[in-house]
Amino acid sequence: MDPSISIKDLHLSFGAVEVINALNLDVGQGEFLVLLGSSGCGKSTLLNCIAGLLDVSDGQIFIQGNNVTWEEPSRRGIGMVFQSYALYPQMTVEGNLSFGLKNAGFSKTEVAERVAKAARILQIEPLLKRKPAALSGGQRQRVAIGRALVRDVDVFLFDEPLSNLDAKLRTDLRAEIKELHQTLRNTMIYVTHDQIEAMTLADRIAIMRGGQILQLASPKEIYNRPNCKYVADFIGSPSMNFLAGALSTEADGTVRFTCPSGVFSLDGYAFDAPVRGGEGWLGIRPEHIASGAEAASRAIQLDATVRLVEPLGSDTLVRVMVADQSFWVRMDGRTEVREGDPLPIGFNPGRCNVFDKTTEARL
Repeated sequence: MDPSISIKDLHLSFGAVEVINALNLDVGQGEFLVLLGSSGCGKSTLLNCIAGLLDVSDGQIFIQGNNVTWEEPSRRGIGMVFQSYALYPQMTVEGNLSFGLKNAGFSKTEVAERVAKAARILQIEPLLKRKPAALSGGQRQRVAIGRALVRDVDVFLFDEPLSNLDAKLRTDLRAEIKELHQTLRNTMIYVTHDQIEAMTLADRIAIMRGGQILQLASPKEIYNRPNCKYVADFIGSPSMNFLAGALSTEADGTVRFTCPSGVFSLDGYAFDAPVRGGEGWLGIRPEHIASGAEAASRAIQLDATVRLVEPLGSDTLVRVMVADQSFWVRMDGRTEVREGDPLPIGFNPGRCNVFDKTTEARL
């Protein structure tokens, strides 16, 4: 099956500053793709290129097999939802939903049917006669989504639509967007800097940095097998712990990692290629570290001292010191630990990620 969206060798420059460089991306039919990265990585810029809001410097953009590189936004067959609701304050919800359709020349019957369908899907039927000032933030964002939905297009673009909402509303509306995709099965591209949104919504995540895609994979793949140290560090809260050290391969093929905390066998770790040696990073996520009595059953064991305790209810985050290295450990919320307590920690190589010190690529 042909991709819903195909981007080929895309370049975008503002003067001498290259924002997107030779980017290629295929988005499948009905896929939910999330563009994730920190501020300035190029994710919103890429979305605006797809939408036609920015003219590209070079390359091509195809939507549903049609080359739309130089088409106007209105002719690209997309619906877009912005971070700001961008609703007309003088119009009712019904007016906001129907305004674009009326301007496009749809009949009154068609307009009414599309508005009613969108209102039903988004559960905003009781709000149709209200004006935006009488709506909550979550209700306004539903209306903004509805305005894109009434266009009945194949592709929806979301540019950080939940950033202006409080934590609970973000959680609620995030679930509604996922349900909306499961109902419609339209292609959706969603821009966010929030990794929780990315992990919970996406079929695939594109991690961006410096106008390029560092890794494009499923949430599970990116979490368990990040292809570089930047991705490993970016995904996870708290982020992955790293030990700096040196890799060496014994005559029997055993790979060892040497660092100030000791020398450890990496037996059980699945290397992507044979290791010749050299400096590297050993990464382990806080939730993959055992502590206390459980640490004794792990292949790699370290002596740590508690420096900070952050109770979160179901979990407790504990920052410990191993020699001069700071580590985060995720523990059961019922665990009793205090600052200054000694705390043995341990983990297995199979749950680790190893990266080259120079290239930062996964080994």
